[in-house]
Amino acid sequence: MNTWIIIALIAFLSLLLTELIRRYSLKKNLIDMPNERSSHTLPTPRGGGLSIVLIFLIAINFIDPVDIEMVWALIGSGALVAVVGFVDDMDHVAARWRLLSHFAAVSWVLYCLGGIPEFQFFDLRINTGWIGLAVVTILLVWLLNLFNFMDGIDGIAASETIFVASAGAYLCWLNGFEELSYISLTLVAATTGFLILNWPQAKIFMGDVGSGFLGLTTGVIAYASILHGMSAWVWLILLAVFLVDSGVTLLRRILNGEKWYEAHCSHAYQHAAKKWGHKRVTISVIIINLFFLFPLAFLSHLKPDWGIVLTLLTFIPLIIVAIKFKAGITYTVNN
Repeated sequence: MNTWIIIALIAFLSLLLTELIRRYSLKKNLIDMPNERSSHTLPTPRGGGLSIVLIFLIAINFIDPVDIEMVWALIGSGALVAVVGFVDDMDHVAARWRLLSHFAAVSWVLYCLGGIPEFQFFDLRINTGWIGLAVVTILLVWLLNLFNFMDGIDGIAASETIFVASAGAYLCWLNGFEELSYISLTLVAATTGFLILNWPQAKIFMGDVGSGFLGLTTGVIAYASILHGMSAWVWLILLAVFLVDSGVTLLRRILNGEKWYEAHCSHAYQHAAKKWGHKRVTISVIIINLFFLFPLAFLSHLKPDWGIVLTLLTFIPLIIVAIKFKAGITYTVNN
């Protein structure tokens, strides 16, 4: 069967399952109610990210050719993070247990994929050894939680995933990593079906079950591609909007003496949404991704030696924008 027909079928099944979950959530009153930290003003069903998880984890078993270690890495880590996220969405899981499960999921990924990541610095390729594995562990756990932090307005986390995974699929294909390209496209399709109902004004929210899963899965694909020889700079550039907003917000909250680990509503994109609305901010992020980040990531792919310079050219203007929109400055949403 044609690849694009399969992709369309996956997206349709994801949309169908998301709608079924939405109706079930309404029936069981599984509703996200607005509060002082919310960027939304209407009660909305939650847990829709479960459709992405189920469709993706089933679909990747039918990718051919397939690296069984990669499939086990994705299924084991993704299922663990999704289950903990789902329980947290339905009730509550203490932060320490969530974090423990995140480290366990990442440890499983590293066990399945193995390998020590190399880092290219101009003409040098540096084998990072066990220090590299420790850094990768922290980065993957951070990315997992980062998507949770950035899933605060309609459509932003899903559209970010679609962009990063689509760009990653193309660049993996150019590098000859067909399996990773197909896995990325499967993630794109599963997320697209959900986004149709999550687009502003959202009819259903993703929840921790989806956001954590998307963050980790994106990270696993990136890590696997880097082990195969793809430049890490490419992924840093593609993820720059989320990395910068969350990074500036976290740093400013720490410097201000706030409890940075507590839930808040002070990201730059949340301030922007308060001023412009969810749809305009989400579309703005999509435009930045397509017309600013992707060209730089593609250039980094063509010229790996320029990676650090291109990354700086990416991050500096985004940091300025984040500061302009008062990332890390707490405000109260008026509902």
